[in-house]
Amino acid sequence: MKTFRTWFLALALALATLLASGCGVSRIKDISLQSVGVKYITPTSARSLDGVLVLGIDNPAMSLNLSDIEGDVRFNDKPIAHFSAGELPLEGKTVKEYALPCSVRLADGASLLDLLRIAARYPAEGLMADVKVHVALKKGPGVNLQFKDLDIKQFTQ
Repeated sequence: MKTFRTWFLALALALATLLASGCGVSRIKDISLQSVGVKYITPTSARSLDGVLVLGIDNPAMSLNLSDIEGDVRFNDKPIAHFSAGELPLEGKTVKEYALPCSVRLADGASLLDLLRIAARYPAEGLMADVKVHVALKKGPGVNLQFKDLDIKQFTQ
């Protein structure tokens, strides 16, 4: 179960990077991840699992909606897993905990043994993530953001 928890925390760290980078509005860059937890994890097959992250987020900016959150995790350039998460509406000018449903599926060619090896050395050098997300104001159009080669290790030290 520790291995699965590690993957969900890697997803949360990738989201923290996304929030920290902002999307062109100065107050959005002040959004920060205050805490990360795993509410529950449920294996759905030998190659996938579902769970819920609990994210404590300080949002001094306006209300935003994050949706279509997905990405890939690689270890030494080998695809390990694909993740996707539900919608995350952030209330403006609040410090609040949010529950974020998400799923992780092993990439083709990756095995549960690969995950166990990586988790045993976590934070592993060479663990990278690519993240895509749609960010929109509560009442307005949005923008698709894409982040490549996020080094998970830099967010775990």
